[in-house]
Amino acid sequence: MVAMILAAGRGKRLRPITDRSPKALVEIGGEKLIDRHLRMLASAGIETVVINLGWLGEKIVEHVGSGSRFGLQIVYSPEYQQILETGGGIRRALPILGRDTFWTINADVVTDFVLPVDAISEDAQAELVLVATPEYKDKGDFDLVDGKVRNGLKPLYTYGGIARYRPEFFSKTEQEKFSVVPLLREAAERGELAGSIYSGVWHDVGTPERLEQLNRR
Repeated sequence: MVAMILAAGRGKRLRPITDRSPKALVEIGGEKLIDRHLRMLASAGIETVVINLGWLGEKIVEHVGSGSRFGLQIVYSPEYQQILETGGGIRRALPILGRDTFWTINADVVTDFVLPVDAISEDAQAELVLVATPEYKDKGDFDLVDGKVRNGLKPLYTYGGIARYRPEFFSKTEQEKFSVVPLLREAAERGELAGSIYSGVWHDVGTPERLEQLNRR
């Protein structure tokens, strides 16, 4: 099993903290976000983790290294001066991620979610983990109907930054830099986007204020 941590973003909402540190190295309760993710991925049976690198990515390499202390093999996908956004970053890493389904997780979420071992449904090109929409958002991102993620006028759920993809999900675009969101919207329209709701611990660190609140807890 292979997974990818999306860690290349600038983390502008977390400034000034991210002026000196990539968001993946922000600490919650004395533990860095990326360490929490790596521990979770290792416990779920993941063997190889791809980490894309952008803003201050060299600090992530210095901290994580080969991944051996987590029982993982870490492969880096550098973007640095040309950040490719979520879709472009995943697409560039496809040769490393392989031909089977793979998981991705945003570096700036805090969760106790553990990857399930069941297979993605045969009629789905991707699968999203949805969460209850937090109070600081005006509305959610998607609805969930009979296990399928749907677009809606007043969607109830927020995309939790955790997803599973088939590699061919990204084969329909030749763009180098793009967000994955339009692809998800299109897949939802076609009925090819599976999903589940996670009701455990989940937070989007997002801003210095939210980071402070989480650390007070």
